[in-house]
Amino acid sequence: MSETTIYDFEALSIDGQTAQLSTQRGKVLLIVNTASACGFTPQFAGLETLWQQYGPRGLVIVGFPSNEFGAQDPGSNEEIASFCQLNFGVSFPMMAKVKVNGAEAHPLWQWLKAQAPGLLGTEGIKWNFTKFLVGRDGRVLKRYAPNDSPASIEAHIVKALEA
Repeated sequence: MSETTIYDFEALSIDGQTAQLSTQRGKVLLIVNTASACGFTPQFAGLETLWQQYGPRGLVIVGFPSNEFGAQDPGSNEEIASFCQLNFGVSFPMMAKVKVNGAEAHPLWQWLKAQAPGLLGTEGIKWNFTKFLVGRDGRVLKRYAPNDSPASIEAHIVKALEA
């Protein structure tokens, strides 16, 4: 049996369409749990900058809204999409709202957490804007904390794109 990769998962896009991650095969992915009313929400601007700069080279940023931390994304998928576009010009793919922790966590997030545990080996997502960098082979390269800004991980993204 082959090892599970990110390409084995699917999710619902923010507009309700099934998104097969296998369509991103060979690209570098940055998977982020997002929120519209978080202290880290301005990271949307930095994520969009990375998407604009490195998308043509094979970077795909995928945002997954979550309302698990401080109820900071209570809106509908439509409201979240509108907020991200109007306030930060977000054009990278956004998925439908998901749970990232607990028994109801989306299967992709269960897999991401197992592949790249956090501090002291804990798997749980601690807050909004936790990021996972996935290489062109579909395997997780690194997990980043919410306070790791998009700009601070740019060198890792470039390295992954060049691999």
